[in-house]
Formats: sequence, C-alpha cells, structure tokens
Amino acid sequence: MWCALKENVRERFISFAHEVLGSLRRSDSQQTKRLASMVEVVLVDFSDVHYDYIQKWLCGAVDVMSVHNLTECPYVFMIYSQRNPNSANGDVRSYLYQLSEHVAMPKEKLEVLVQSSFAAILYTIKQKIDKRSLSIINVIVSMERKATVELYIEQLFTAIYKFTFETLVIESDGEIKLQLQIPSIKEHVLTSQQTDDLWKDIWAFLAQLKGVMGQIVVLKSLLIPDLFLHGFTTRTGGISYLPGLSSLNLFSSLKRRDPKAVVNENIRRLGSSAGFNPKTFYLTKVNHGNTIWTIGKSEPINYDGIVTKWKGVTIAAPGADCIPLLFADPVQQACGVSHAGWKGTLAGVAMATVNVMMNEFGCSVNNILVVMGPSVGPCCFTLHQEAAREFMKIDTSCVKGLDSLRPSIDLRRATRVLLERGGILSENISDDSSKCTEVTLCTACHPDMFFSYTRDGRNFGTQIGFISVRD
Repeated sequence: MWCALKENVRERFISFAHEVLGSLRRSDSQQTKRLASMVEVVLVDFSDVHYDYIQKWLCGAVDVMSVHNLTECPYVFMIYSQRNPNSANGDVRSYLYQLSEHVAMPKEKLEVLVQSSFAAILYTIKQKIDKRSLSIINVIVSMERKATVELYIEQLFTAIYKFTFETLVIESDGEIKLQLQIPSIKEHVLTSQQTDDLWKDIWAFLAQLKGVMGQIVVLKSLLIPDLFLHGFTTRTGGISYLPGLSSLNLFSSLKRRDPKAVVNENIRRLGSSAGFNPKTFYLTKVNHGNTIWTIGKSEPINYDGIVTKWKGVTIAAPGADCIPLLFADPVQQACGVSHAGWKGTLAGVAMATVNVMMNEFGCSVNNILVVMGPSVGPCCFTLHQEAAREFMKIDTSCVKGLDSLRPSIDLRRATRVLLERGGILSENISDDSSKCTEVTLCTACHPDMFFSYTRDGRNFGTQIGFISVRD
C-alpha cells in the first residue's frame, strides 16, 4: 500500500474499481454487448473529480487492480483535463502516474494524459490508436461531461470509430460510482459560452500544430486571368498525418479517419496561404452526376458543380484522380467549378456547368475558359468493358486496348471532345494536350505531389481546384 487510507474510503473505491474493471462485460442491449465484447480502447475521464478529492480515491486502486490479470485488458487511458495552475495539474499527473506504476498490466497498454487542453488529450489518443488501427472505444465519463466529450468526439473523430459510454456518478463528498444508465437524470446541455470555449480549445490546439510534408503549394494556370483568384492544391503543408491522407487532405469522409476539425484547419491554412476567406468557401457535394448549383439559389442535397458571380465567394471541386474543372468568363466576371469522374464525364457535367453559366449569367460560349486540374492520366486509368464502350461513343481516341479486360481510358480527352462539341473554343481549354500543361498532371504518377485513389486505395486524401472573382 503506497498511501494510508481510511478503511471506509478504501472500501468505497474498491467497489468502484471492481465495477470499472467489470464494466465491459455488462450491457443493457445486444448492440452494446457486442461492442463491449470487442472494445479495444478504454478512456476514463477524471476531469470532473475535484482536485481536493482525486488523491483520496486514487490511492486505494493498486490493491484492487493488482489482483486482476490485466494482460488481456484493452488499451486504457486515464485522462484529466482542467484549467488548473500547472502545479495542480502536475500533482494530478503525479497521482495518476503513481497509480499506473503499481498496476499489474503491460505498461504499453496503460497511459496517463493530463493537460489543460482536452482537444490535445483526445488528439494524442487518436494518433496512438490510429497507429494500431483501433476503432472501438469505451468512454467512462460523468453525466455532466458527457455532452462535452461528445462534441469533441464529433469534431476529432469520424464514423469509422465506434464509441460506447458509461457514466461516472460523482457525489458531493467525492465518492464515485459507476452506472450504465441513470434514467432519472437528464443529460447536461452545454451553454453557448461552454460551446464557444470548446470550439476555441479545438481551434487553438489544431492551429499550433506543425504542417506535414513541407509548405502549402498551389498550382496556377496561365490561361485564367488575374481577375480571378484560383488554384489547384497539392498534398503538402496540412496537418493530416494518416498514410494516404497526409498532409493537406481537404475532405472528411465517414469512411476514413481524417475528421472535420482537421480538414477545416487544412482549409483555413489553405485560405491564409492562397488568399481566400474560409467562411465564404463552398465545396461541391459530389454525387457523380451533372447537377449544378448557382450560389444564391436553393442548395440541392448533392451537386457536382457550382457557379457564381458573387465576388469574394470561393467555390471548389474535389479530385483524387477525378478531374477538378475550373471555368472562368472574364467578360461577365463569372466562374464555375465541377467534379468530373468517369461517371460525371459520361453524364456531361462539364457542358452542364457551361450551360448554367450561359443561362444564369448571360455568358457567351466563346468567352468561357476551362482548365482541367491534376487528375489520373490514361497511363494509369482503366475501366471495365461496358464503361469503355461508352467512352468509345464519345470518341475512339478516348480508349486504348478495347480488346483487353480493362481498357485504358483518357478522361481528359473525353472532356475536351465534349466541351469542343458544346462550342468551347479549343484554345480556351487547358489540359495535358494544350500549351498550358503546368497544372494537368497525373495524380497517380506523382505520389509526392497528389492524392490518388487509383494508387492508394480506399484510404485516400483529396485535393481541390478552387476559383473566385476577386473583390
């Protein structure tokens, strides 16, 4: 025993510790039972325990935890976050470390994290579990802090992580109990000030992180005049750290591990570097079709293109092999973007964007400039026979090796043919066959510069093409 305790305090904590250690085996539903049996990570949040009480009930933990065989225990993080003076947080850290040193379990499976920033704690945990590809997490937290933890999780994790919660009940005298459900107690609702404070914590923490893979680099086309702010992003200079997503990933997917807050920070850094306002930034909600949204009109649920004449509003299209297309009319001072994958190309998304610009803004087809951004080239892109035959209908030059199981497809060539047939002047199109080839590079062939689904598989990042009419 490494500190003296009153017997009743010790007995209360022993009872609590038994509950914590056994909590993963209890459940009130089949789904929770299934998740609990698969739990890979346990987070115990002590942040609501008052500083005056924390030593009292931590001291008796060793006797209880030492008698359990924790060799097969999931990874456990004991976390504490309060804006206490450094000395107070130092004391808490010392108490938790003393506890962890006496627990009979592999030290690499038990870790103590004490910081004033809860965002820093959760992000550190996320990095550690991402290295091991873990995703099923049990959180033991007080009812009062559950809403706080959930907001942080929503911003710092994605749907690929599965969270279950258990409730710590902290009595006024510092006694702690564990309960799965407390029907009579309503969940705590955050005030607007509390929510603002949480956002500030997240933003401040992410903003101070060092960028990965060097500085932000934006490619620009010589075809688009200076009236427009525009560019195509590369993969360097952001804070995304996961393989395939590192580092300037600009899209958060439910199927991948890069969360909203990280992507928003990447967009903030891009805006600062490129000169646009992230608060007036719009990215297409891709559906691989030909729906185009005009800024100022009712926003569709999904759309693959955006057009606008509003100055200072930045519109963007994503790409990770698919073509991000930029459209600019210097006469009417209007611009557009669209996302052209193979399905969108066949659906005619490029000319759909042109047609909306003409109908909405009175643009002339002779004045519209079109730039194709970084995308997968015919050197690296193949499709099944049925799709290849559809591209043959556009132009036979779009397909090579038609007799093979997976013919090579030239998305850029198909896009150019469709644009020229729609009336866009050949010299007003920039792609890998034009004089201005500086931005139309193959994403799959340049792993140091671009993300690529073809090359990296499902865990891929996203670059964008963006444009706006300057103020």
